[in-house]
Amino acid sequence: MTDTPNTTLEWIGFIAEKYSDLFIRGTWLTLLISVSGTLIGFVLGYIIGIIEDTKINKEDNIIKKAILGLLKVISKIYVEVFRDTPMIVQAMVIYFGIKLAGFAIEPIPAAILVTLLNTGAYMSETVRAGIKSIDIGQREGALALGMSPISTMFNIILPQAFKNIVPEMANTFLTNLKMTSVLNVIGVQELFLMAKTAGGTYYKYFESYLVIAIIYFVLCFVFNRIFLFAEKKMSQQKNYGLAVEYMENTQ
Repeated sequence: MTDTPNTTLEWIGFIAEKYSDLFIRGTWLTLLISVSGTLIGFVLGYIIGIIEDTKINKEDNIIKKAILGLLKVISKIYVEVFRDTPMIVQAMVIYFGIKLAGFAIEPIPAAILVTLLNTGAYMSETVRAGIKSIDIGQREGALALGMSPISTMFNIILPQAFKNIVPEMANTFLTNLKMTSVLNVIGVQELFLMAKTAGGTYYKYFESYLVIAIIYFVLCFVFNRIFLFAEKKMSQQKNYGLAVEYMENTQ
């Protein structure tokens, strides 16, 4: 390649080679934020989904009703706020809000926090829908066999609901992988900010953004194929007999 590239293709190769360290660092940080934030967010989403699915019965004691009722209100507000506001706004509010409150926080932990809170809000609705997709007879059968509601949820309902939730979990992760690009507003040096930095040196923003477009495409393509393979493997497993097997193993 000549010292001064002439064509767009040459500029793309030149920028990709010259700033490879920046793009690698940005890719690593993008993966770190999206993977860690999504995994923790899945756990949070499951917790919120279970809370929203749990019913308050008349025979429950007053303390249980009060605690569960409060948790339901908090989870409902949390889900509505994060589902009805853009992630870029959430990043600004959380990052600068924490700083205004007098607490020190770096951009990367703030980015992971934003990602996991956003993921938890969306996954809670997915988990709740996944739980409701399981035949009510599964729950009634487990309870009839003497299992507690908690054991029924974790040993019978959730394992089956998980298979129905996997596609949406994959979509959420891929969305987070791409949405990390908005986190540059709080100073996170992810792929988009790295591309902006590289492009600004030679005023070749188009070529620089094409480089990260290719990187994003490769990442999403690879992860999507991995998820499709995992989903196909899980679809081959059978769900029937879970309650009976559980009872047999615990006896």
